[in-house]
Amino acid sequence: MENTPNDYSHIKGWGVDADPTNEPTHPMKKYTGDDHNRINWVRPAQQPATVEILHSNERPNLTAVFGTVAPPSGLSGAIRRFAFKYSESSYGHWLPLLLADRVNVVEGIVDDLKKGHIPNIFAEKGWKAELKHNPKGLTEKVFITAFIAAAVVTWIRKK
Repeated sequence: MENTPNDYSHIKGWGVDADPTNEPTHPMKKYTGDDHNRINWVRPAQQPATVEILHSNERPNLTAVFGTVAPPSGLSGAIRRFAFKYSESSYGHWLPLLLADRVNVVEGIVDDLKKGHIPNIFAEKGWKAELKHNPKGLTEKVFITAFIAAAVVTWIRKK
């Protein structure tokens, strides 16, 4: 990895904080110049990538440190790969990531069932606390979920 400065002038808003007179604390702050020395930092050693890492298409390379505990896999991984083709400023990035999280929950339940473990969804979703502190909201959620599930089953049976 090179430590030479790159030209980021093509990125809208890049370097907007480089002008000391364009700070909210100017002119009250006693400017010493140290605040802007962070521009000249040395990049830490790159963490080795041993699994697939999804990163923003707005960044040319990986960040110095990243998580590798749960690499993308299955249908949720495919949805995440699709989402990372879009800019972080678009719904095409964030909405698929939300969907991928929901799909990943279902994949986790299926994986638990495959291993012979029956998940305690009531406890894992925090329904005991919700029953105690928000019984009306929990009742609404249960009825709405049951209605949607019944509608899906009915729709599938008609086909």
